[in-house]
Amino acid sequence: MTSSIPETMTAIAITEPGGPDVLVATDLPVPTPGEREILVHVEAAGVNRPDVLQRKGGYPPPPGAPATPGLEIAGWVAQVGPGVRRYLPGDWVCALVAGGGYAEYCVVHEDNALPVPPGLSAVEAAGIPETFFTVWANVFERGRLKSGEIFLVHGGSSGIGTTAIQMARAKGARVFATAGSAEKCRACEALGAERAINYREEDFVEVVKQATNGKGADVILDMVGGGYIQRNITVAARDGRIVSIAFLEGSKTEVDFLPMMMKRLTLTGSTLRIRSVADKAEIARALEEKIWPLIESGTIKPEIYRTFPMREAAAAHALMESNAHIGKIVLTT
Repeated sequence: MTSSIPETMTAIAITEPGGPDVLVATDLPVPTPGEREILVHVEAAGVNRPDVLQRKGGYPPPPGAPATPGLEIAGWVAQVGPGVRRYLPGDWVCALVAGGGYAEYCVVHEDNALPVPPGLSAVEAAGIPETFFTVWANVFERGRLKSGEIFLVHGGSSGIGTTAIQMARAKGARVFATAGSAEKCRACEALGAERAINYREEDFVEVVKQATNGKGADVILDMVGGGYIQRNITVAARDGRIVSIAFLEGSKTEVDFLPMMMKRLTLTGSTLRIRSVADKAEIARALEEKIWPLIESGTIKPEIYRTFPMREAAAAHALMESNAHIGKIVLTT
């Protein structure tokens, strides 16, 4: 699929830091791909928590990245820059980008793009990059989760959570998840969680300890922070790994680190957006080798909750902040 490339495109701008209503459609020049970059005609773009933080003024794009929000896209290659080796105009790709996803066209280095798995729609493919890259890098690389180990993910019904549950289960782990309602807990269990814990009604420390005969979790993926930091240390197994990727309840709290020392725990974490093209390329290669076959076989599939037209990005952000969704929210052009 190819077409002539216009000079301008519709994109979503952040007029000022604030609520969802600061997201407005505007016209911007279509970017030009540079060395080993591809220009993607965006069919769909995923909505993520970092987009919300950027909108509020708390997560600025890294140097050189577009001010337009949006970290993951799917669409077809409209143009290739000098030195591109893998893709041709018309190829369908999904890609992790440092910004610029909420637009009709977006530029990305070819090494940070992956072919859309056969059988997936553009909407489904747009729900892959940010979450799958994040889960692989943090659960399997930093967390070193292995088959047979016990895995606990907080926010199990989020885009990250639904992805982590499926990937960990597919790799042979016993999976536990926390979520905020009975409906969300049922969704987590349908995706492969052995037990989903409604944190409004139960103590995840007690539930996981009881279900594992007192052992606890080998790997914990946390996006909550705050009071969960100490509780994660309490529920972690000996030689456990706790990986933080966000702090929805704050990054500062009082912690007793003695159990960390006694249990030989590893506390780690990472962000994805500021990592280099080469770092992200390594993750992309690992995903294509280890996870793409599971997507192609139907073992793993991005959970899409709802789509919005790109011009309704404000409504998509409002839904995300309501925490009513299960899985991914996606914009379509």
